Amino acid sequence: MTELSERSAAIVEQSAADTATTRTTKANRNVLDFMLGAQKAILEEIVFAGNEMLDRARTETHLFNEFVSKMAGPHSVKDLRTMCEECGQHQIDVIRRDSERLFRHGERLLETTSKLLSDRPQN
Repeated sequence: MTELSERSAAIVEQSAADTATTRTTKANRNVLDFMLGAQKAILEEIVFAGNEMLDRARTETHLFNEFVSKMAGPHSVKDLRTMCEECGQHQIDVIRRDSERLFRHGERLLETTSKLLSDRPQN
């Protein structure tokens, strides 16, 4: 009878150890998935920021070249005023596009963060 109770105690002990190991493995997997997702999101943001800086530098260079060529054109005060109005309007359009792009990026960042946090299983 003592042998039977020793066996059942060993089985219960082994079952408890297996359950603890399974929980630990699952928790470690969840943490690893979260960390890899966060790392991927951060790397994507770094690449996006680099591309945005390059695009912005290209745009500013183009705007400067356009401004210089327009400055060479006017020969009167009226032409100069018209050129300044056009350049001002163009600059407002560029700021509007930049603001819209920043807003879309913020939305994308929120969606990525939300997805990363919602993919985690709740214990």
